[in-house]
Amino acid sequence: MGQDDRRRQLHAVARAYFEGLAKKNFDLIPYHDNVSLRAPLAPGGVHKPLLGRENLRKTWWAPLPGLLKEVRVFDTFVNDSLTHVMGKAEVSLANGVVLRVADLFKVDDVGKILEQENHFDPRDITNPGWNAG
Repeated sequence: MGQDDRRRQLHAVARAYFEGLAKKNFDLIPYHDNVSLRAPLAPGGVHKPLLGRENLRKTWWAPLPGLLKEVRVFDTFVNDSLTHVMGKAEVSLANGVVLRVADLFKVDDVGKILEQENHFDPRDITNPGWNAG
């Protein structure tokens, strides 16, 4: 696969992730069977990754469809070594909170997500009113 094809693949993987969120369809997300996920609100937080696709489905994904409202992707960014892609988006929740996210994905050669790190400020969820002013 050439560099241009790899870049297109990486951008498509990040967009597929956000499409999966928007459509509330876990199966649209190209997770590797042995994926690792770090997220602020996942059990164990960012310091203890969730491991395995089916574990993500039952532990991390299970409550998400009921919480998600709208997903708006701004852009995706690929690193120089063509191993990672980051997506910048806003994820609106059913309770009115809008998360500004920058999610990072390490992607294998066939386009499966090996590692995911979700980056967002969780205070709007964990401490409502923290920024009221």
